[in-house]
Amino acid sequence: MDSKIAVVTGAGTGIGKASAIALAKVGFRIALLGRRAEKLEAVQREITTDGGFAIAVPTDVGIESEVVGAFCQVVSRFGRVDLLFNNAGSSLRAIPIDELRLDQWQRIVDVNLTGSFLCAREAFRVMKSQSPRGGRIINNGSISAHVPRLYSAAYTATKHAVTGLTKSLSLEGREFDIACGQIDIGNAQSDMTQNMTEGMLQANGKKLVEPVFDVTHVANAVVYMATLPLDANVQFMTVMATKMPFVGRG
Repeated sequence: MDSKIAVVTGAGTGIGKASAIALAKVGFRIALLGRRAEKLEAVQREITTDGGFAIAVPTDVGIESEVVGAFCQVVSRFGRVDLLFNNAGSSLRAIPIDELRLDQWQRIVDVNLTGSFLCAREAFRVMKSQSPRGGRIINNGSISAHVPRLYSAAYTATKHAVTGLTKSLSLEGREFDIACGQIDIGNAQSDMTQNMTEGMLQANGKKLVEPVFDVTHVANAVVYMATLPLDANVQFMTVMATKMPFVGRG
């Protein structure tokens, strides 16, 4: 593969880290975006030690000026953007809707939805004008883009909204050779799923220990989506622990 440029958000840990490393292994040069510089730099070292190339670009995706600045830095360094993996996300503990504070709601919206929008907007601007034109955007949805967990109004609402964003980007992108798809992940082993080994709240109010699976399987799926030619697209893919409660949840 000719060397292509990938921007990965939330790249310091979990799914973002695993996907950035996997993309580097197949030849992408990676711009690592995330809030914690030390985490990004550790991933950068891991990629470069393995013969790949990556730069760390500390960025809060919920802040417009930081996202604009990050993409300016990427284009200045690499000249183009071929792939955006819109992965950065945040969640809350289970909170009943009548106890959910506005600042808690807003924090989840800022990262999961506004952050995805801001990064997609900047990627579109670059992909439309670069030569050769076009590129690919992969949004990280969730099982919660389809069905909620109990007491998860903020997270579930943002992930449903990401699905709408994915569809809109996919439609708008046709004219400019920009493909957009979504990967919906259920119970990949990461920092966000540590509490699943202790029990997750179910629809009936009881707690149940849920199975998880290795995050490298998500990374491999992202690589598959990312390496398709632009005339082919995975619109939606679900990757999940086989025995987790999803089909029939609730």
